[in-house]
Amino acid sequence: MGRGLEQTLSALRQHRGGLVPCAFDTVDLRTFIGEVAGVDAVKLPPQLAHFDCRNNRLALLGLLQDDFAEAVAAAKIKYGAQRVGIFIGTSTSGILQTELAYRRRDPVSGALPADFIYGTTHNTFSVADFTRHYFGLTGPAVAVSSACSSSAKVFASARRMIAAGLIDAAVVGGVDSLCLTTLYGFNSLGLISTQACRPFDTARDGISIGEAAAFALLEPVPEQSSADAVLLLGVGESSDAYHMSSPHPDGLGARIAMQGALKMARLDAADIDYINLHGTATQSNDAAEAKAVSALFGPTTPCSSTKGATGHTLGAAGAVEAVICALAVQHGLLPGGLNTQQLDQALPLNYLLENREQPVSYVLSNSFGFGGTNCSLLLGRMNPRAN
Repeated sequence: MGRGLEQTLSALRQHRGGLVPCAFDTVDLRTFIGEVAGVDAVKLPPQLAHFDCRNNRLALLGLLQDDFAEAVAAAKIKYGAQRVGIFIGTSTSGILQTELAYRRRDPVSGALPADFIYGTTHNTFSVADFTRHYFGLTGPAVAVSSACSSSAKVFASARRMIAAGLIDAAVVGGVDSLCLTTLYGFNSLGLISTQACRPFDTARDGISIGEAAAFALLEPVPEQSSADAVLLLGVGESSDAYHMSSPHPDGLGARIAMQGALKMARLDAADIDYINLHGTATQSNDAAEAKAVSALFGPTTPCSSTKGATGHTLGAAGAVEAVICALAVQHGLLPGGLNTQQLDQALPLNYLLENREQPVSYVLSNSFGFGGTNCSLLLGRMNPRAN
């Protein structure tokens, strides 16, 4: 969809997505993907060259947007390097680096090439470690890998550490990059659509895999803040443990997560202006989420899935959609879902097919992953209804 907040907002306003027919690496699958342009051209700083892989290049591309690095540097000065934590969600990490290394194995011994460094590339902790070293931070550094809820759950982890007084601020985010493992893996599960995914469409038939990097800086609420400040008002987490890859058919865990976010924020369901649905465009996921949302919010709360624009960015989805929700709050924009032609009438939701502009005070963002790991984030304004 673009680099940074301005291009992302522009794409949302223009109702424009970024899914294209798959031409990634050697992949031979009839499907659509969301591939970030220019990742291979990104160069890591020389002192961090041992972290070089597609996932960390994508992370750096994200960190360089919108003066984010400058904001982190200011927080480092304000609080001290040891008091700023790092919490990054990922599912793929640098798997592609291992895939590329296997192509260069010794033909006799089968040994991987000497320049392949698992610990700083493929390892799940790699992207959190890279981010920590890039900023020179010495506080707690955590990688969360809970499938597609990963980079929503980092907000919860960071919030708890700030509340406990262990840190004063946190860099949170999610990074997942394209690789053959996820594309062929989801294809083997029969979950890949042959066209750009169609969340909540009556003919929906699977996901479109994307890649993304998204970051936020969490700090305690100051006494005075800008009008554009967005607050993390509530977090709800649950684990329904119903099945390894399918959600509870009635969305039990999803409902518990949403209820938890509302309870923490001390808000009622009627207070929510917009819900960014997990909405992967599989038959079972959309049906289960719709049951959970309708049971808690009824059929009137405006909602949509932005995965028709971004694809499913897996471990990065929670952070990407939190940023989209922050833009919705700041700019009074409820984004309509892309690609959906005919809404599934069996799913009683107020699903937006077109953008809607209106004052926005409170938004809910859902992220649900394999194994029944669920997380809902509730974001809002410093002064609700002020816009």
